[in-house]
Amino acid sequence: MANFFKDNDDLQFYFERGIDWTRLVELTEHDFRAPDGPGDVKEAVELYRDIANLVGEFVAAEVAPHAAQLDREAVDLVDGEAVHPPRLQAIFDQINEMELNGLCLPRELGGLNAPLMLYYLTSEVIGRADVSVMAHHGFHGGMAAAMLIFSVREGTTKVDPDNGVILETRFQRYIEEIVRGEAWGCMDITEPDAGSDMAKLRCKAEQDEDGNWFVTGQKIFITSGHGKYHFVIARTEQAGDPDDPFAGLGGLSMFLVPAYEERDGERVRLASLDRLEEKLGHHASVTAQLSFERSPAHLIGQRGEGFKYMLTLMNGARLGVGFECIGLCEAAIRLAEGYAAERRSMGKSIDRHEMIADYLDEMRTEVQALRAVCVHGAYHEEVATKIELALRFADMSDTERAQLEREQKMHKRKARRVTPLLKYFGAEKAVEMARRCVQIHGGVGYTKEYGAEKLLRDAMVMPIYEGTSQIQALMAMKDTLGAIMKNPQRFLRRGAQARWRAMSARDPLERRVAKLQATSFQAQQHLITRTATDKMRGLKGVAMTSWPDAFLKNWNPKRDFRFAMLHAERLTKILFDEAAAELLLAQAQAHPERRELLERWLDRAETRARFMLDEIQTTGDRLLSTLDETETAADAAE
Repeated sequence: MANFFKDNDDLQFYFERGIDWTRLVELTEHDFRAPDGPGDVKEAVELYRDIANLVGEFVAAEVAPHAAQLDREAVDLVDGEAVHPPRLQAIFDQINEMELNGLCLPRELGGLNAPLMLYYLTSEVIGRADVSVMAHHGFHGGMAAAMLIFSVREGTTKVDPDNGVILETRFQRYIEEIVRGEAWGCMDITEPDAGSDMAKLRCKAEQDEDGNWFVTGQKIFITSGHGKYHFVIARTEQAGDPDDPFAGLGGLSMFLVPAYEERDGERVRLASLDRLEEKLGHHASVTAQLSFERSPAHLIGQRGEGFKYMLTLMNGARLGVGFECIGLCEAAIRLAEGYAAERRSMGKSIDRHEMIADYLDEMRTEVQALRAVCVHGAYHEEVATKIELALRFADMSDTERAQLEREQKMHKRKARRVTPLLKYFGAEKAVEMARRCVQIHGGVGYTKEYGAEKLLRDAMVMPIYEGTSQIQALMAMKDTLGAIMKNPQRFLRRGAQARWRAMSARDPLERRVAKLQATSFQAQQHLITRTATDKMRGLKGVAMTSWPDAFLKNWNPKRDFRFAMLHAERLTKILFDEAAAELLLAQAQAHPERRELLERWLDRAETRARFMLDEIQTTGDRLLSTLDETETAADAAE
């Protein structure tokens, strides 16, 4: 029987040897104090393996064979409600029967209490079968988990410190409803004329004299927006002055808004479902437009904290998209490999032709590198979050608390470093690999017969949703250069260490990784030096006595980082190459059979990084000058 989990050797490596299950299980099971939990790590991991195998068999038998049908049969809008076609509904009925909606939720809330890592690994498996099914599935347990963590952070969850069992939590009824498969949620952020620029959001929330909140406004492009529970970003603080902090992100708050409720067995709408978008791909995943008209809402946390809570949602979503992209890439590779092995041309199968062999080798190498970075990011994000819960609820000494706080800081730093990188690289490679899959199929790839064109249509949204590729690149650039400005001595020290290892390391692969790191440091140094130089030029006419404040404090990101913003995507590609190489080197040192993968990755990454560095060092001035002239002309016209 086909099994999308068992048939993937690289995925098996992570499950069996590449993930520190011990730390995850100890945190998830509260050091095995829960009365109905597993007795030790081995027992827990056996359960996780059984679940992964179950999902692998299910999607291979019940989802992948019907991908074309799911693509043809769109969800319909009938009398203001979204209606799933029978095949899609049958799949989600089976998912519910398998209790996957509560996979990572606590047992006391009806869940299985598995680590998020297991959810992410199965996300890849489901995404390989059909990425739009995975997209919708993610808005079940994922949104229930968000309700729980938000309640924890705002202080409305009570936990027994002796065994970690939740005694009560604010949205318990909603969470249990999702676990039972009776509802799901979504994130409502985007509005007309307000996408990546969240400061322009206009959906508003108002409070009546009794303290009740109501949301009014329109949201568009909402994935799984036909769900019941909506996390809505809305403006609660009005500011007359554009420079007032409340005029931008500081005026946003987060709300949980039920879109409907059941009264006497009938659904009563509290927010209208206006339309379902007709999309290029992802046909089994609804993208909706909604209107709220004084819809009753629950404020999450405090007023003005909306952006903070949104980041929590987006971090998880970006990790999820990374694993979805792995699944789609895996589907593209396997479809291309299978066709190339059978299609003969000029006396041999086309997978033995040099260019096609090179395509397939690069695709396989890059998806393995992406998996390494995604697993790394997911692990550190989950451990950081679960340490946060332990710090809030567990009884411990001051020494233990200080140690946990240091550990949490380390995990958060590692997760933050790679999250924008994996979202960027995964999304871009999903499109590239799907397009290559079409190319390898030739003329039949342009038809619907083999499914290659569907993969390309499904992939096209990956660089757009849950934060565009350009936003990810800007985040990575900002974090990287910001860290240099905060601690330049550390940056210089790490650069010198990389150059030394590039010459002195005994292992030739370690020397190559160090050279790649040195290339990355060169790119970073060029960008920060150019940024500082441009800033100094901007001090012309400023009294020298004011230079310290002007240079060290008064930074305008849009003005002072223009050169770095221009090259943000190039830097991000180098940063991903570097991060993947570091992770694969660590694997190779612990597991010698992984050396071959590291060598393949370096063969690709070294030349790419040198090319990106050359572009950063030699291009950009002409375009920036043109933009300056255009802006000057526009200002004069006004």
